[in-house]
Amino acid sequence: MKRIEDEIKQKQFQNIYVKTDVNLLYTSGWLQNEKARFFKRFDLSMQQFNVLRILRGQHPRPVMLNQITERMIDKMSNATRLVDKLNQKGLSTRELNPNSRRQVDICITEKGLELLKEIDTAMNEQFPPAQYTNITEAELVQLNHILDKIRS
Repeated sequence: MKRIEDEIKQKQFQNIYVKTDVNLLYTSGWLQNEKARFFKRFDLSMQQFNVLRILRGQHPRPVMLNQITERMIDKMSNATRLVDKLNQKGLSTRELNPNSRRQVDICITEKGLELLKEIDTAMNEQFPPAQYTNITEAELVQLNHILDKIRS
């Protein structure tokens, strides 16, 4: 197991809070890179995958853009641009709401649902995910609890 000090070649930190911040940020970046590599083979970014999962969760009901933005993992993502990319790939549709001209309804297509099934299968083939093989389920529960507490 490599410690954060070894990963970034730093002998010590000012205090445990600084170390924890650096460790969380470093680990987050590392995990994002791992996930980006995985999704690349499906010609998707992590953010596009996140939007597709949101759309699948609402399927067959349409979703408004602001609902997507509220539910995104990366709040800094440009949801409009992501939906446009998914539309270009035929994975989602975007139509004016017949009851409100200011509202745009976004839905996942059958092609989008099929792609998510393919991704789900690929994810399940790698179970548990490689990055969690050294962690017990009890430790994962504890980790999730701690991460929730940090955001509280």
